[in-house]
Amino acid sequence: MDDPKEKDGERERDAMEAAPLPFRAAVDALRAARLRPQVEIEPTKAPRRLAPFAYALEAAVVDGDEDLADGRLILLHDPAGHDAWQGSFRLVTLVRAELEPEMAADPLLPDVCWSWLTGALQSRGLTYGEPSGTVTRASSHYFGGLSERSPASQIEIRASWTPREGLGGVPDTAAHLASWCDLLAQLAGLPPAAPGDASIVTLPQRRGPQTR
Repeated sequence: MDDPKEKDGERERDAMEAAPLPFRAAVDALRAARLRPQVEIEPTKAPRRLAPFAYALEAAVVDGDEDLADGRLILLHDPAGHDAWQGSFRLVTLVRAELEPEMAADPLLPDVCWSWLTGALQSRGLTYGEPSGTVTRASSHYFGGLSERSPASQIEIRASWTPREGLGGVPDTAAHLASWCDLLAQLAGLPPAAPGDASIVTLPQRRGPQTR
């Protein structure tokens, strides 16, 4: 019997071989990017209906056995261009993290979290356009058989932006990925990465967030 995972891998390889060179170069840059060691990352199945070509990664900021923050980043490409994107590439993300109750109660939290996203891009000198997104915070209180649990709060950022295309029409996806990981780390409460403190760790099998 054929292995479904092997079949999926074959289809992905075939699709990548048929993809335009700019998209293949952008994906190669994502695969070669080096990130801070607290970020565990791996490819995941990309949505097929958002653009002719797509590639996705999921990541988590891990402390021991605990996930401090996690998310998904999707690279979209439409060779014909897209009016809403004002370009042929688009990055789409969902990131989320648990919060301390005091932080969750801050009325300025949504604005601060959005500024973390734009600040992460700007701190690496990246040019981008048409940013859009939402910042959502949610609190859970437990009752009945779950009443012993402490209240929990979570922040979630859904966003997309158009990376500036460079030589050959290829955006600097490695730098955008590094900025995105900076955002994850900031949500997790980690200090800025030290110079030269970078590596990629394979993400273990886990259920990731759902990007829509």
